Amino acid sequence: MKSALIPVALIVIGLAWLLDEFHVFPEVNWFWITALTAAGVAVLLLDGINKSSVVVGPLLIGGGITTFLRQYLDLRFGAQWSVLMILLGVLMLVARSPSIPEVGNVGRLLPKSSRDET
Repeated sequence: MKSALIPVALIVIGLAWLLDEFHVFPEVNWFWITALTAAGVAVLLLDGINKSSVVVGPLLIGGGITTFLRQYLDLRFGAQWSVLMILLGVLMLVARSPSIPEVGNVGRLLPKSSRDET
């Protein structure tokens, strides 16, 4: 069975583009918002949940959300960075949980000797 990922992605991107053409969405720079959010989701999907991805993924998603808020609601730049610093601290505390594994999917692909060096 073939994956429906590419056709569904094309439909979603096309629909978003069409709605943007009809000015349904707020006038913001969607490139950076989408790039940051997609990168965060990709980290979580590709590497799974581990001590690194549980910090990096949500932080990138938070960066996308706060970038949207900065552009749409005129959130001050300093407020954006303050929120991201708080989020980083919370995520770093969450990553200390013993229930979160050390190595994710990408780390398992490395030879055992390479994992021990890092």
